[in-house]
Amino acid sequence: MRPRHYLRVDWRAGLSLVGTLLAFLSIAFVVPIVVALVYGGDDLWVFVVSMVLTAGFGLALRRFDPEPSPGAREAFFVVAFTWLFAALFGAVPYLLAGNGTIAHPVNALFESMSGFTTTGATVMEDISFETHSRPIMMWRQLTQWLGGMGIIVLAVAILSQMAVGGAQLMKAEVPGPGISKLTPHIAETARVLWIAYAGFTVLLMVLLYTLHLLGFAPNMDLYNAVAHGFTTLPTGGFSPEARSIEAFSPVVQWLIIPFMFIAGVNFVLWWHVISGDPWAVLRDTEFRFYLGAVTVFSLLGTIFLFFDASLQTTETGQIGGNLERSLRYAAFQIASLTNSTGYANMDFDAWGNTAKALLLFVMFLGGSTGSTGGGIKILRWLVILKSLRREIFTTIHPDAVRPVRMNGKTLNEDAIRGIYAFTLLYLVLFFVGFLLLAADTSRATAFDPHTLDLLTASIATLGNIGPGFGVVGPMGGYNGFPMSSKLLMILYMWIGRLEIFPVLVLLTAAYWRS
Repeated sequence: MRPRHYLRVDWRAGLSLVGTLLAFLSIAFVVPIVVALVYGGDDLWVFVVSMVLTAGFGLALRRFDPEPSPGAREAFFVVAFTWLFAALFGAVPYLLAGNGTIAHPVNALFESMSGFTTTGATVMEDISFETHSRPIMMWRQLTQWLGGMGIIVLAVAILSQMAVGGAQLMKAEVPGPGISKLTPHIAETARVLWIAYAGFTVLLMVLLYTLHLLGFAPNMDLYNAVAHGFTTLPTGGFSPEARSIEAFSPVVQWLIIPFMFIAGVNFVLWWHVISGDPWAVLRDTEFRFYLGAVTVFSLLGTIFLFFDASLQTTETGQIGGNLERSLRYAAFQIASLTNSTGYANMDFDAWGNTAKALLLFVMFLGGSTGSTGGGIKILRWLVILKSLRREIFTTIHPDAVRPVRMNGKTLNEDAIRGIYAFTLLYLVLFFVGFLLLAADTSRATAFDPHTLDLLTASIATLGNIGPGFGVVGPMGGYNGFPMSSKLLMILYMWIGRLEIFPVLVLLTAAYWRS
């Protein structure tokens, strides 16, 4: 007989795979090393040491099981701990560089977790090249690009040993209820997703730099073009500019809007388009709902801004009454916050109450399943609306049988219940986070955020959105929070990126024991 407390999880195989992924992730430090060499060698040693430490720790974990064979249970273990260790080792360069507010261990972990989870919340007080070197800032952008489509998806696409159990690993990591298998082999599917993701990233970089060469974007040099390509497609929102996208010309802002929209669409659909089926996106119910929501909310925001006579910025002047500015600011912020990018082309905390309420509402929507967007996800809201409509119909016609359909296929009732359970749990965690932040910040004598600030801090970290309102607004940050609150928000960013369950199941006895 097996012992009463026999572990059902092969933790050795799990740690071995986590080690493989960390060793693989250490290669990413090559990018800031190259940047350091190009721009004069600043902080070169920081990234060499970080690479050695990450690779060494990863190879040490590999010794637990040289030939791991993960199952469904181990997939939760591997995904949760890979993202946690990635954030821990991603914080090492900030600590070694020792500059600014991110030199503190908790702040460094906050910035790193915000990067890898593509949240875009920051504790940097001085976002400038006077305080932080170009390699450090590029590493900050790169962490978001690596986390956007997923560290494990990238590893499955490249490393042959990750193909074993790759389907379970991808299912646990990729945001949304599920992602369709494009090819017979899971590794090929992972490569397809990353090719589409990398292709759009490079395209945006080229277009941004082209605008600079043509004179339409004077400060969008090659460094900025690469940095913003790294943070737009993963819906990340980090920028080396303190004023985010407001620092660039209107033509740059207009260019980034469609790419933020693209990043919020299921990348499986984009692959079908690239493969010669341009109508694939229009046949998809979730895409039509996502397009409709972004369009309607952008138009509503434009109306609210256009008729706000008091709204203006120091950079562009009057917004109210100016159609182009009203449309640009509204469309940009709706596209940015719907799919959790977190960019800002102005301080939207200055908007009127009605317009701010609209932004708060769209923070709960999220991108499409299989996209890089965070939040609850459009698909879940669509299924909830369809099921509610069915309930109303069956209330009137109690003998009717009316299944919920998506793209012509009937949804399993267990899947519908799972969507309701996730959404309820998400909202409960959001409210609990708000209460804990309110209780914790009440102890801080020099820090007094308003209720709306705390509400948006909770949803912005759990939904991987980044900025909120008030002290955590687009031109503010999270550095004023107590360290205990920052640790809570680090936890929220982690579980939010992995969509709650891969982390929460690790806390249950049933997961570990027979």
